[in-house]
Amino acid sequence: MPRLGAHMSIAGGLPLAVERARAANCDTLQIFTKSASQWRARPLPASEVTAFRASATDLDINPIVAHASYLINLAAPNPALRQRSINALTDELDRGDALGLLGVVLHPGSYTTGTEESGLRLVAEAINEVFATRGAGTQLLLEHTAGQGTNLGHQFEHLATIINGTSVKERLGVCLDTCHLLAAGYDIATPDGYSRTFDDFETHVGLDRLQLLHLNDSKHPCGSRRDRHEHIGQGWVGLEAFGRLLKDPQLAHLPMVMETPKEQRKPGKPTEVDPADTKNLNTLRHLIDAATSEVTKS
Repeated sequence: MPRLGAHMSIAGGLPLAVERARAANCDTLQIFTKSASQWRARPLPASEVTAFRASATDLDINPIVAHASYLINLAAPNPALRQRSINALTDELDRGDALGLLGVVLHPGSYTTGTEESGLRLVAEAINEVFATRGAGTQLLLEHTAGQGTNLGHQFEHLATIINGTSVKERLGVCLDTCHLLAAGYDIATPDGYSRTFDDFETHVGLDRLQLLHLNDSKHPCGSRRDRHEHIGQGWVGLEAFGRLLKDPQLAHLPMVMETPKEQRKPGKPTEVDPADTKNLNTLRHLIDAATSEVTKS
């Protein structure tokens, strides 16, 4: 059975994100360990780290991943921005190590005024620099993107080029997002398109490198190159595709995290569950139950 979860707010402190996840009946969790729209990050107090780890263990929320700041751009041709991004990613991984996280999810970046080829090379070189002095610990999970503008990572070949260009392949994993896949042109909404997508991923990247799935429906159709998340079953990915994914034995061991829209503009108390999370998680679990019933009948 896949472990299902959602991205939760860390408002009030990191341990409260774990409590929010358990209140919503999550098995797994994604967080930001700092503000996603700021470079600066407050230091993590030792007491907060200890409480976070204890809560995750006590409430059986695992694995936990963090999403890196949206400001980080390892492909930036501007040397100052790229170095600032390298420093910020180093801090994200340090925080992941302290919190005992499985991985830090990162958008590979945008080549802006450069070229696709140079951007991919810069990302690989930056990853080598980040891991040059790091021991074992939190993985870097490269997220496949929707392909807006000059964003890199919307083709499996991009991810393969970055990974093969590093000397730390054992520290790298991949995160696939259902909305991003469809937007980038991988037609997972149809049975044949779904099969071709994962065959293509196996050819270029390898399913053994897949560590996390983001479960999001898409507001826009296949090939739109627009990253707009929708509630499960209410977009162009569709319930059939989510059902297919949830009963796929080659994916059953993976944590699957929703980044679907919230109803509450601000997070409430840790015990106050966002109704949208409840609805979306219930939809996914009903699909799992339906798949299980089909297997039992057969």
